Amino acid sequence: MATPSHRRSLRKRRTVVVTAAVAVAGIGAGVLVMNANAGVVDLYHQTLPAKDGWAAAGSGTTGGSKAGSAHVYTVSTRAQLVKALGSVSDTTPRIIKVKGTIDANTSAAGKALTCADYASGTGYSLSAYLKAYAPATWGEKAPSGTQENARKAAAEKQKKNIVFRVPSNTTIVGVPGTNAGIKGGSLQVQNVKNVIIRNLTFSAAEDCFPQWDPTDGSAGEWNSNYDSVTLRGATNVWADHNAFTDAPRFDASLKTYFGRKYQIHDGALDITNGSDLVTVERNVFDCHDKTMLIGSSDSDSTGKLRVTLHHNVWKGIVQRAPLARIGQIHLYNNLYDTTTLNGYAPKYSIDSRARAQVVAEHNAWKLPSGAKAAKLLSGDGTGSVAGSGNLVNGTATDIVAAYNAASSKKIKTTVNWTPTLTAGLQTSAKNLAAELAKTAGPGVLS
Repeated sequence: MATPSHRRSLRKRRTVVVTAAVAVAGIGAGVLVMNANAGVVDLYHQTLPAKDGWAAAGSGTTGGSKAGSAHVYTVSTRAQLVKALGSVSDTTPRIIKVKGTIDANTSAAGKALTCADYASGTGYSLSAYLKAYAPATWGEKAPSGTQENARKAAAEKQKKNIVFRVPSNTTIVGVPGTNAGIKGGSLQVQNVKNVIIRNLTFSAAEDCFPQWDPTDGSAGEWNSNYDSVTLRGATNVWADHNAFTDAPRFDASLKTYFGRKYQIHDGALDITNGSDLVTVERNVFDCHDKTMLIGSSDSDSTGKLRVTLHHNVWKGIVQRAPLARIGQIHLYNNLYDTTTLNGYAPKYSIDSRARAQVVAEHNAWKLPSGAKAAKLLSGDGTGSVAGSGNLVNGTATDIVAAYNAASSKKIKTTVNWTPTLTAGLQTSAKNLAAELAKTAGPGVLS
């Protein structure tokens, strides 16, 4: 049963879970929610409520809510998902119900695929790649030639199989009670608008063929592709009640080559290339390194990258929760647990750089013994973080002051905008841990 504070929060928001009695009455378990103002509504046709973050701006975010019966699909395999998504140029409203976990690394016939399958016929092998580009013999120039070409060919085969392009006016929702999700895949929301993604677990998005870049940093890096969800030039997107995780293969288990971790994971949910009007709420992000990037570079699109993150849970996150550039980003009522989890030790939570205008208010941090509030932020000296009401281990803390006192690259404390799309904002972060344990992530909506 919901706590009193939880009930008050939901009255401010949009939904409460339909009770089992409703299902018994014949309305149907697993597909309905109760809207406080409009009565019972179909989960799959639900739209983003008014004022619920930046994605509510303009015409709002309705996804595939206007889909006719011919464009409502239930999918449980990769092939079915590909067919339901159709062509990215087809903007006909559609609703895609994901039933169970879809493994992206399967063939059209349903055969499980491995990295060796993607490499087959390309001439690529990791041992040959390592021999060809060993810094001691190759030097610090970018890889080129036979093995790099083979790596690109193998990577292209994997990309064609695991990247799913989402058209405009689409809702993708996990069917409640089925452990719905996408394993090993990447949803690409690129140059489209009006997309809803809900109630899904995204796991194990892994690049079989990371590229060695000897010029990345002082010692080089292995760089991978494939965010679990990537927004590039996307507008009006609502990501709600999802989970993002590296499980079951965590970074601690990855090998080291050329003195650097052979990194197979990229981002969890990245919002780049002029994406705009995005609301990310009540998701769980765990066991990941570079989790959320807002803005692909310091010269990404000015006037866009307007993003709201609220009531999300971040745990076992190393960094980028988020890393924000340029845009107007509102963070409220998020929970950050900075305890090391499965080997993921935190560096920082929020990075404001490239003139980002961040408002962070009424968030809560849980720090282990010995951890310092000064390490919760990062920046390049040009970004801003405003806002108050943030708690660190239950105590009101000025996180910007703590950071600035220990850093030469000061974070500014004023921004050029005032948030108005703040549905569900709670002016106390005291009970966030208890509330979000019950209300964030997949499996809550029913």
